[in-house]
Parts: sequence; C-alpha cells; structure tokens
Amino acid sequence: MITSTGNNRVRSVSALAKKAKIRREQGLFIVEGAKMFAELPKDRLKETYVSESFLRQHGEKASKLLQGICFEEVSDDVMKYMSDTQTPQGILAVAAQLSHSLNEIVKGDGIKRNSPAHLMILETIQDPGNLGTILRAGEGAGITGVVMNSATADIYNPKVIRSTMGSIYRVPFVYVEDWQQALGRIKAEGIRLYAAHLKGKVSYENEDYRTDTGFLIGNEANGLTEETAAMADCYVRIPMAGQVESLNAAVAASILMFETARQRRN
Repeated sequence: MITSTGNNRVRSVSALAKKAKIRREQGLFIVEGAKMFAELPKDRLKETYVSESFLRQHGEKASKLLQGICFEEVSDDVMKYMSDTQTPQGILAVAAQLSHSLNEIVKGDGIKRNSPAHLMILETIQDPGNLGTILRAGEGAGITGVVMNSATADIYNPKVIRSTMGSIYRVPFVYVEDWQQALGRIKAEGIRLYAAHLKGKVSYENEDYRTDTGFLIGNEANGLTEETAAMADCYVRIPMAGQVESLNAAVAASILMFETARQRRN
C-alpha cells in the first residue's frame, strides 16, 4: 500500500489532475468514482488506485468492480492528495485520452451514425461545468459530435469529466486549430449552421433541423465572435419572458439540441 504523498507515481497522478499542459503532453486524463470507472473503456485504462477505506466499506462491490484489474491500494490521505475533489470517492484511474478527427465527426467516418449530422460547435466555452453539461445533455439529445476551437476549456479537466457522467466516452469530439477553416469544412459537407444570436429574427422552434445541422454556441460572457457568427446560415432566437436577454451557454445549447431531437422523433 502506498502511504506517502512523496511517492513519484502519486505526484504524477496529482499533476495530471491539476495541469492541462501535462495532460496534453502525456495524452492521459484522470477518472474518479465507481460509476465513471465502471464505464471507462478498459482498453483506455492505464493505472488504477483504490483507497483502503473504499476496499473496507465496499468489499463485494469493490471486488466486482476490480475483477481482473491490477490496482494499487493507497491510504486515504494519499487518495485525497491525488484527487481533484474535497471528498474523494475512493477509486481513481489514469486513462488514455480519446481521439477523433474532424473528418470522422463531419462525415461520420468510423463512427456509427444512423441519422443526419447533429453537431454542437463550441467557440471558447470556458466553464468546465458548461462544457460537461453540453456533452451529457448532447448524448441524451442524440448529437453526433462536438467541435471545439482551441480556446475552449480542456475537456479532460476533472470537473468536465465528472459533469459528463460518462458521456465523454460515447460522444465524439475534436479540437481544431484553424477555426475558420474547420467551419468552412463543415459547411462544405452541406451541414446547415445555426447561431443562437441576439440578432436572430426567427424563433428556434420555426426552423427545420431534420437534415444535417450544426449549432454555433459562443463564449459565456461575449457570445460568438463576429467572424464565427458570419458563418451561420441562420440566426435563431430563443423567446424569453421578463427582462432576461440571454441564457447560460449550456442551457441554450440544451434547448436547441432537444428541439432537434423532438423534430427527428416526429
């Protein structure tokens, strides 16, 4: 059992949890909690750490969860040191990052897709909770992929991982460096782009999303840049009562995603 926070492996895991640069350099990320661990594709699993109290309190459950898996037992203090949370759940894994290409997401190459494209295209979303919520809600709404610019928050941030509730394993996503080129590539495939925008004249409910569709969602504070908004085929608005001018990015995205899902069900 590892009992020292000075252990090199422990320090390495702690660094992965805290620093996006290290996650990028090593191509790894941290998964915490029994649910997220159970859903993690085992071909992605690199290392597993389990606290002594988890093993003691969840004997049978722990045995089933860890069956056939090599793991390292650690003291509760070491688990807390490695964890990104104040109250660790007692099981933590180091996993290899997932990877998809823009071509896969836009054309569906190598991805099982039995419906028209339904993309979330995120420009500089900064809040980890928003990003995770968009992935989680997106899986529920049947989106086919997420495209992000390089200024969007790190999807492997532990807060994002937790808020996806496992959707990160199942929703294809990609970061792109040349944003305008990527948007042009998406449009060239015949995917109609919609921007939820204050200049929108058409209610989002009055558009038809049953064909290949992409939604442009902008930064929480500043919205879409002018260059990105100009790439939209249509500006839509979400009608609201009261004096509210705009919605949280994840809320607005969810409204649009589930309207698309509703139309496609019908």
